[in-house]
Amino acid sequence: MEEELKQLANHIVEKISKEVKKESKNNFYKLGKTVGIGADGSPTSYIDQVAEDVAIKLLEKSEVKVNLLSEEKGFVDFGGTYVFVLDPVDGTRNAYRGIPFYSVSLAIGTSKISDIEYGIVKNIPTGDVFTAEKHQGAFLNNARVRVCEMPFTEMLSSISLGKVYTPRAGVLSKKGNVRSYGSASLEMCLVAISALDYYFVGRDILRVVDIAAATLIVREAGGFVKTITGDDLDMEFDLIGRTSVLAGCSETLLKDLLPKA
Repeated sequence: MEEELKQLANHIVEKISKEVKKESKNNFYKLGKTVGIGADGSPTSYIDQVAEDVAIKLLEKSEVKVNLLSEEKGFVDFGGTYVFVLDPVDGTRNAYRGIPFYSVSLAIGTSKISDIEYGIVKNIPTGDVFTAEKHQGAFLNNARVRVCEMPFTEMLSSISLGKVYTPRAGVLSKKGNVRSYGSASLEMCLVAISALDYYFVGRDILRVVDIAAATLIVREAGGFVKTITGDDLDMEFDLIGRTSVLAGCSETLLKDLLPKA
């Protein structure tokens, strides 16, 4: 991966984080206000628009040409070969409700998750930065991280429940200790550092912008990311596709967690 692309990606992530923190301090009451409709048809919140505008302005001025796939604007062609797959604020509801668990997520690839070469997820409230480069490992604040070699006896997981509840989620929620944090990219990164044994979303609801960077981070940390059917997760760079996710430290664990045929 070209160093200038990584530098540009990190610069965008840092600028978004800085702007979001400023808005959270000065205009908290406005963060959740709907200001439009995104490219995928979902409402655009004020904080999402603020964050995405930072990225677009920087890419418009950049001498490094790279295209953008983002939650609100969709695909923007800047004449590049690579694509920045961006979720400007992953965990928007957490952000505007005052829950300090939301991120900016950015991955660099050409057409699909399996060809992503670099990924960054930054926890905006805490400042923690997760990164990974293909075949180079995964890192938290520049320190190498690995998934646990085996799950803890009393497993700790994050399972998507509520309106996206599935029967399998109900079964798994009765085993071990369960959390649900509301930011897919950060929850997957918690798997990468062994804070969670696994992360489970049983319905096809997640978009590539939500999980592109975090998927690389989990895999480079030695973990596995699959769909509810047991296939290795892969997605094209568009806002049409939706997927389920099961991320964990071992294939054996994931096989045990998947619905039985």
